[in-house]
Amino acid sequence: MRWDRKVPNRKAAIVIFCSALIVFVSMGIRQSFGLFLSPISQDLGIGREVFSLAIAWQNLIFGLPVVGILADHFGPRWVVAVGALLYAVCFFLLSSVSTPLGLYTVLGVLMGIALSSISYVVVLGAVAQVVAPEKRASFFGLITAAGSFGTFAIVPGVQWLLSDLGWQSSFAFIALVAGASALLAIGIPHRGRKVSPNTVESHDGSLLQALLQARGHSGYWLLNAGFFVCGFHVAFIATHLPSFLTDHGLSKMVGATALSLIGLFNIFGSYLSGQLGDRYRKKYLLSLLYFGRAIVISGFLFIPVTNTSALVFGSAIGFLWLATVPLTSGTVAQIFGSRYLSTLYGIVFFSHQIGSFLGVWLAGRVYDATGSYDMIWIAAILLAVTSSLVHLPIADKPVQRLETVRP
Repeated sequence: MRWDRKVPNRKAAIVIFCSALIVFVSMGIRQSFGLFLSPISQDLGIGREVFSLAIAWQNLIFGLPVVGILADHFGPRWVVAVGALLYAVCFFLLSSVSTPLGLYTVLGVLMGIALSSISYVVVLGAVAQVVAPEKRASFFGLITAAGSFGTFAIVPGVQWLLSDLGWQSSFAFIALVAGASALLAIGIPHRGRKVSPNTVESHDGSLLQALLQARGHSGYWLLNAGFFVCGFHVAFIATHLPSFLTDHGLSKMVGATALSLIGLFNIFGSYLSGQLGDRYRKKYLLSLLYFGRAIVISGFLFIPVTNTSALVFGSAIGFLWLATVPLTSGTVAQIFGSRYLSTLYGIVFFSHQIGSFLGVWLAGRVYDATGSYDMIWIAAILLAVTSSLVHLPIADKPVQRLETVRP
């Protein structure tokens, strides 16, 4: 059967479907962590900085490129399977955690390792193996949208569990769902090879050569800088928005609904950005996205916090939320090819997670010191404007490719 560049064949469709479900579960659950900040902090008698620092370490470890290297070398299937099982174990352990050290170890370190194995870095690398290069951004947008749909579908359910069962029993229930997702690894490629017969790897390039190419490419470092800002935004907002809203007298369900709307509208934002990324230069789209974030955050900061403004903000920022992922990963693939995408995008993603570490931790620290998030909101606006500017000079033409494509 000839490879259709527009419609994936059956093997490719299985990889795409399983990848989408994996991020649906993993990212949907992950985006609910902010709902646990207040109840865990109150029950354990700790400040918000402790929980925030645990999430910060989780984000940092989550972004380490080691798993991407393993997936490129050995294949992503076993990485996903082990990661999903560890994800489940972490939630079982969290159901009985009672100390800050327990939070740092389980919610921070172990959960970070698990998430790094079942997140976009690994599954986008798998999808890149089975789709034609000119359609990558579209399919990357589809996978990202699946993660966003997970946020929309799962976050309200987690809030319902919290209200009815408490946080310990909620974690135990979530563990069962996370463990079941390990079965989806069967649909992920076993080895780091192409499924598409039209995309084959050249034997001229090595991982070391790819890393050296990236190190000397100014556009690669600008992508790292821009994605750092994305991480700062999403980690701060996902973790602290529910508590920010309850601090202003809104109900817990409004916070959960705002997070859910972020997921819902990011379905459209991610898919649209992927489609546009196949038609227009991705660096300009990224610049517009970050400038849009600056406008949305500014509007939210300088108007009264109400049920309506919270839900409008969730919808607007959701449209821009992870729309950066298909464009950023697509730009990396466009410049360097797909052979070592999990590694090269994994390094860019680590920059994203450094931003996540600082965004979530500094927010908790600033809140405990001042009783307000205002300084972090202002920093988020300034960073968004900066990121909008740094994408403009990116040199996005392909370097000497590590792959060849058959006509």
